[in-house]
Amino acid sequence: MFTSVNDFLNEWKQEAAVTQKVLDGLTDESLNQEVSPGLYSIGSVAWHITGSVYYFPSQIGVKFESPNLQKETPKSAAEISETYKTVSQRLTQAFSEQVTDAEMNNMVNLFGMDMPVQAVFRLLIQHQAHHRGQLTVLMRQAGLKVPGVYGPSKEEWEAMNAQMS
Repeated sequence: MFTSVNDFLNEWKQEAAVTQKVLDGLTDESLNQEVSPGLYSIGSVAWHITGSVYYFPSQIGVKFESPNLQKETPKSAAEISETYKTVSQRLTQAFSEQVTDAEMNNMVNLFGMDMPVQAVFRLLIQHQAHHRGQLTVLMRQAGLKVPGVYGPSKEEWEAMNAQMS
């Protein structure tokens, strides 16, 4: 639970940095990797994560300028990564300017559900983490190096153990 704007911003900065690390590991060639034919691809999941950073806050009145997030998924991994970085930074700025500690418990309606403002932003972080997990599985299937998220990845762990030997 976030009791203050600062609570959310501190957690958001950490979570956004981890997501940025994952997005930075994508390649143009990997963007079409799917779980199975016709299901989400790396590119579509990455673009969905990026869009949600704008979409969730905008639904409850937190507004900021964003690139066109409704266009088709970019073919460039760098464009997705840079767009995420831009939108995440703008969310941080807008949240600090447009939401007060006193408003964190105000009730709003998101997706037909009444919830406090703080719950919307908790849901945004959880939504991002959920899709980030999907993305790392797809990355492994595509043969990409998977960065550690809440600890070292297999490759990072092996490298640490090799250095200790």
